[in-house]
Amino acid sequence: MKKRTLGTKLLLALVTLGVLAYFAVQAVRYFGDPLTTTLAYRYEVELSDDLSGYVIRDERVLTDTAGGEKQLQRTEGERVSAGGLVALAYADEAARASQEQLQTVETQIEQLEYAQAAALGAEISLRLDTQISQSILDYRRSVEEDRLDRAEDYGAELRSLVLKRDYTHSSAEDLSAQLAELESQAAALRTQTGASTQRITAPEAGLYSAVVDGYETVLTLEALEELTPGRLARLEPDEDVLSAPNVGKLVLGDAWYYAAAVDEETARTLQETKGLKLRFAKGVSRDLDVELLSVSEPEDGRVTVVFRGDTYLPELTLLRQQSAEVIRRTTEGIRVPIEAVRLRERTVTDDDGGETLVRETGVYCIVGMEARFKPVEVLYSDENFALVRSTLDTADTTTGLEEIRLRAGDEVIITARDLYDGKTMS
Repeated sequence: MKKRTLGTKLLLALVTLGVLAYFAVQAVRYFGDPLTTTLAYRYEVELSDDLSGYVIRDERVLTDTAGGEKQLQRTEGERVSAGGLVALAYADEAARASQEQLQTVETQIEQLEYAQAAALGAEISLRLDTQISQSILDYRRSVEEDRLDRAEDYGAELRSLVLKRDYTHSSAEDLSAQLAELESQAAALRTQTGASTQRITAPEAGLYSAVVDGYETVLTLEALEELTPGRLARLEPDEDVLSAPNVGKLVLGDAWYYAAAVDEETARTLQETKGLKLRFAKGVSRDLDVELLSVSEPEDGRVTVVFRGDTYLPELTLLRQQSAEVIRRTTEGIRVPIEAVRLRERTVTDDDGGETLVRETGVYCIVGMEARFKPVEVLYSDENFALVRSTLDTADTTTGLEEIRLRAGDEVIITARDLYDGKTMS
């Protein structure tokens, strides 16, 4: 009787140990399951190099030979034709006041002439209402963007449009009388200001810039070939240009240049790259297409590279010493963790019964309740992630291929135990 009791106890102990061992193994497997996943998403990688250099243009300083007080007639980056008005020089303050009064009268004349035309057709009034609404929106946007220079222009335009609209309610006789009076005032003011006001015009066509920084005679197109890293580091503005009176400068031609010093390895990489883009740290909100124009002789392992661009020159008139990025390549794809990219080997049987071992690069994704292998091509990788694209033809929408074509939003498996295609994931 005692032996049966002892045997029963031993059996129960063994069963208990077995059950505990089973649950221990299951617990270890449950809590130690290495399954981790993440969502794939679209991503873009730029391969670029940081630069610090100078913007170079073909420039001509407009020397001030008139003296007296100046009033600029051009905005920054505005194109001026040969002989076009750049500024007005006044002999004294009274001459300036007379000129401003003349401009006011001429504006009123233009408004009255427009009002006369508006009286001939209702469509002109409707057009004015549309222009006023648009001008209000432009003014508000420029204020929100803290562009007070633009806000001033839009404000003046808005005032002019409102006055034009107000004049459309006047009778034709009233308009004619007011117009005749204003034209008489304008003629008298022109006579009064003619002798005391001097016009300063552009000697040739170009883009106007009000800022003269002294580099106009230092960073010339002729100096591009001689810009070694040492000379670039020792550049100084021309004090004679800075001290001489001027009314701004003209930027000639349509091309601009950017010179910076880089190491020889970076220069070789740039020479081998097509489709370069330059991104300035400030002044321009877009990437600019450039070509690598020249590479100087090396100095202590560094060279000067010169880029040439021919777009958006009016936005570059104020740039000189400037930091930038040169973008060598932009790669777009689907981003996945580098650990998720795997190499799979499988045997493929051809029509003749021959077998071939095929190696495929891909990622495992959870599709339904299964792990499915999706073949990809790696476009870019680093120690943290990879940019990939599906190697399957996106034009083929058959059901079988849709399940194994990688897309943004797929749940990618990073780690898992005994991973294979078709494994049930619980």
